[in-house]
Amino acid sequence: MLSLGIESTAHTLGVAVVDSRGRIVADERAVYTPPSGGIKPQEASEHHYHAADKLISRVFSLISPEEIDIVCFSRGPGLPPCLSIGAIVARTLAYILKKPLIGVNHCTAHVELARLLSGFHDPVVVYVSGGNTQVIAYSEGRYRVLGETEDIGLGNAQDKLARELGIPNPPGPYMDRVVGRWIDLPYTVKGMNLAYSGLVTEAIKRAKQGAKMEDVIYSFMEVSFSMLVEVAERALAHIGKKQLVLTGGVAASPKLREKFRLMCRERGAEFYAVEPKLARDNGVMIAWTGILAYMQGKWEGESWIMPNWRIDDDSWELIDLSTLREEQAGG
Repeated sequence: MLSLGIESTAHTLGVAVVDSRGRIVADERAVYTPPSGGIKPQEASEHHYHAADKLISRVFSLISPEEIDIVCFSRGPGLPPCLSIGAIVARTLAYILKKPLIGVNHCTAHVELARLLSGFHDPVVVYVSGGNTQVIAYSEGRYRVLGETEDIGLGNAQDKLARELGIPNPPGPYMDRVVGRWIDLPYTVKGMNLAYSGLVTEAIKRAKQGAKMEDVIYSFMEVSFSMLVEVAERALAHIGKKQLVLTGGVAASPKLREKFRLMCRERGAEFYAVEPKLARDNGVMIAWTGILAYMQGKWEGESWIMPNWRIDDDSWELIDLSTLREEQAGG
């Protein structure tokens, strides 16, 4: 089976083809980068609209459209104008190719691709990106959010501080390399949840009061990352799992990876960080998760978007991917 996946939740338009053993046949992307400030949904959707034809043409230069078995798209959560472009493109392709149309949960797609790449069957998954910061695990027939941000995602927190300090976009790689001296900043963990708005506000305040920029950045990164590692460690301890996967755009941070690696080593847990290219938003994860949804009969051919669709809203089957690969190889 060959699945075509379209990702369009935010800044990235991705078009990819994956087979039923998880092999990537094609992976094309176009990323919207705002000239200044944060992402502007309408401008991002216009970017996706103009980039769609080019990406699809590249994919179909690698594989014949007739070989596609299912068409999948990110149905939510995400920015409505961006989601709408992906839904329209997917619906059009499914109609022309006369193939099933499958709407995929964006968060589930990050988790399922992480499972595929890590080889872990039932890990704790830390999904951290611009708009999302969640600690997720499977229990009783669905993915459960064990802990999450109560306000903004870690990536957005970094972006907001960076804009105030005049750091160019994307700020993550620069902020990762900064070495400074420790200054006290708010550390806000509430049980299994955390919050970043107060941390950002205080960091900006300290910078305006004359604190050195490198000290503010260094301390912000240490506090924000340590908060997330604490919540993830508590999740491992509470449910007794021995595997953890880190994914999402912020998972590209070497500093964050190292903090998780050390924590898992101390707890005797296996750790895997999804490679940056596939940790960020992409069509591969949509195509792959569409295959799993199709196997479960979870497709209705609907193309309306669900901007607030949570990963824990629906039941989901935890398919044994090692068995799946063996079955596909044997078939």
